[in-house]
Amino acid sequence: MKGQNKLFIAIIIALILGVGIGGLVHLRYPESIEPFSKNIKLLGTIFIRLVQMIIAPLVFTTLVVGIAKISDIKMIGRVGTKAMLWFITASLISLFLGLLLVNWLEPGYVTKLPIQEVTAADDLLKTSKSFSMEDFVKHVIPKSLFEAFVTNEVLQIVVFSIMFGIALANLGEEYSKPVVKLFDIIAHGVLKMVGYIMWFAPLGVLGAIAAVVATNGFEIFKVYAVYLRDFFFAIAVLWAVLLLVGYLILGNRLFDLLKRIKEPLLIAFSTTSSEAVFPKLVEELEKFGCNSRVVSFILPLGYSFNLDGSMMYMTFASIFIAQIYGIEMTVGQQITMLLILMLTSKGIAGVPRASLVIIVATCSMFGIPPEGIALILPIDHFCDMGRSMTNVLGNALATSAVSKWEGQLEDVPNRI
Repeated sequence: MKGQNKLFIAIIIALILGVGIGGLVHLRYPESIEPFSKNIKLLGTIFIRLVQMIIAPLVFTTLVVGIAKISDIKMIGRVGTKAMLWFITASLISLFLGLLLVNWLEPGYVTKLPIQEVTAADDLLKTSKSFSMEDFVKHVIPKSLFEAFVTNEVLQIVVFSIMFGIALANLGEEYSKPVVKLFDIIAHGVLKMVGYIMWFAPLGVLGAIAAVVATNGFEIFKVYAVYLRDFFFAIAVLWAVLLLVGYLILGNRLFDLLKRIKEPLLIAFSTTSSEAVFPKLVEELEKFGCNSRVVSFILPLGYSFNLDGSMMYMTFASIFIAQIYGIEMTVGQQITMLLILMLTSKGIAGVPRASLVIIVATCSMFGIPPEGIALILPIDHFCDMGRSMTNVLGNALATSAVSKWEGQLEDVPNRI
C-alpha cells in the first residue's frame, strides 16, 4: 500500500506541474508553444504505448484461462448473461441521463459559440462514412487473431478468446491443463510488467497535461465554461447513480473498492485513456477480492460494451450541437437518437476518438450539421477526462457486482 500511495502522490504532483509548465510556456514563450507541445507530449505517448503493448496479451491470456478454468460451461453463460444485462441497463441509463440533463441545462442556448472552420472535423467526417453494419460486423469478428493482436482490437480478441477458452474447457483436463498453465504463467508475467510500467505514469501525465495547457492556455477554460460546467454536472449525477447502485449491491465494501481503484481513476482522468489503466484495474480488482476468473471474463467485455461516460457524452454532445444551430428536436426524435446511439456505439472502443465519430454519424442522420463537431473539438480533451474516469468506475462496479452475485467476492479489503 505504501508503494501505491507514493505513486498516487507522484501523479498528483505531475498533474500540478503539467498545468504550471504548460501555462508558463503559453504565457511567456508563445513562439515555442508548437515545438514544446509536440515534444513534451511524447512523454504521454510513450506511457500510453507501453500500456497498449501489453493489452492484447493480457486480455487474451486472462480471458482464456478464466473461461478454461470454469469446468461448468453453464456458469460461463450465467456470468455472461448477468454481465450483459448490467451493460445494457447501464448504457441506457447513461444515454438517458445525458439526454435529460442537456435538455434541462440547455448549454447550447446559453453559450453562443462562433462556428469554427469545418476543417477541424474533416477527418472525423470521412471516418464516420465508413461505419456501416458490414463494417461493424467486420470490427467484431476477427478474420485473423494475429491481425487483431497487431491492431489491438480488444473486442475481436475477446471473441476469439471466449471461443478458445470454451473449447479448452470441453477438451478434457489431460489436454487442456498444460496449455492453461502456460497461459496462466504468461498472464502473471504480463501483470508483473504492469508494476514497472505504472511508475512511468507520472511522466506520462505531466507530458499530456502540459501539452494541452501550453497549446490552449487558460482561456480555453473560460470560453467553454458553461459547456464544461454542465457536462461535469451531468457526469456527477451519473456517478451518484452508479455509486448508489454500487452501495446497494456491495454495501460498505464500496468504499474499499473506491480506495483500491483511486489510482486507475486518476490515471484515466489525467491521460484521457480508460484503456491505459486496464492492466492496473485487473490487478486492483483481484486484490479487492473479485474472483480472477470473473475479472478476466467481465472486464474485457466491459471495455467494449460498458463505457458509461462515453454513452452519456454522446447524447449530451449531439443535442448540444443541435441547440447551437437552433434545431428543435421532438421527444420522439431524441428517443430514436438514443436507441441508435445504443446500437452504433457498441464495439468501437478501440477506434481513436470513437465517441466523436459516432456523434458525427448520428448528427448526419437527424439533419444536424455534422460540422458542428468542430465546436467541441477544442475542449474534447477535458470532457474525455471525465468520461474516461467514469468508464473505469462503471467497469469496476460491473465486475464487482457480478462477482458478488456469483458468490465469488472474497472479503479481503486490506489485501496488498
